[in-house]
Amino acid sequence: MKILVTGGAGFIGSNVVDAMIDAGLEVVVVDDLSTGREENVNPKAKLYKVDIRGPQLEEVFERERPDYVDHHAAQISVRLSVQEPMKDAQINVLGSLNVIECCRKYNVKNLIYISTGGAVYGEPVYLPCDENHPVVPICHYGATKHTPEHYLHIYRYLYGLNYVVLRYPNVYGPRQDPLGEAGVVAIFIGQMLRGEQVIINGSGEQERDFVYVGDCVRANLLALDRGDGEIYNIGCGQGTSVNEIYARLKKITGYALEAKYGPPKPGETFRIYLDASKAERELGWQPTVSLDEGLRRTVDFFRT
Repeated sequence: MKILVTGGAGFIGSNVVDAMIDAGLEVVVVDDLSTGREENVNPKAKLYKVDIRGPQLEEVFERERPDYVDHHAAQISVRLSVQEPMKDAQINVLGSLNVIECCRKYNVKNLIYISTGGAVYGEPVYLPCDENHPVVPICHYGATKHTPEHYLHIYRYLYGLNYVVLRYPNVYGPRQDPLGEAGVVAIFIGQMLRGEQVIINGSGEQERDFVYVGDCVRANLLALDRGDGEIYNIGCGQGTSVNEIYARLKKITGYALEAKYGPPKPGETFRIYLDASKAERELGWQPTVSLDEGLRRTVDFFRT
């Protein structure tokens, strides 16, 4: 069986590629390398340097005829989405629609779409958020990641396209970009290991649902042949503050400086964590890596 992974040179996507190869699938990667890195791509995978917005994407589908598609490619920065909403929409909405249309035309058996549980719900009405929580994003990123979920429902209704939506939490782990706009764990680790000043945006009391990348990868494997037409939160069900992440990483790395505080980022939810009981019930998924263990693994990766 063959799977096409968009964004397969990126942080999460490349980890998914490794797992799919280990599971015995033939893997094709589509990535324009705007944020992904070619060295992340498993040598057993075939890489196409293609933008998901362009006509070249259909050429890849026509040549490769994948059985499955795992759609990770996206613009992931909340800050950039607020600053450049047109670019954000072009990638996350029009790029995703191009992927979905190719899946329809080439009879893909199942499309796994990666959405965001951290941004689609906005400021929660209740916690933890389950899949029935109102979707009221407060940033462009949340809106553009949610929009393809509607297209998927339409394509299933009109054309019978099978799909599964995974709404990710704050994912961290090996290969996350320590110099990027998103991913506080990697950014802090990079600054700490370089001996640079750590800046915490806002009060640091904002809470997130942190899940190790290996656990999110497992959700993709479980979703290959289960959960058609369903949306699943992926999360640990509890919030951890940015100040707590800083304190734990300071202890692990031996960082000597105290954090400084800067202005909050516009459009970011203050407190969010997810109820993943539906994923446990229907996919058999639950997180297995504790926060301390996951942070240690991530620090070890960046050290080596």
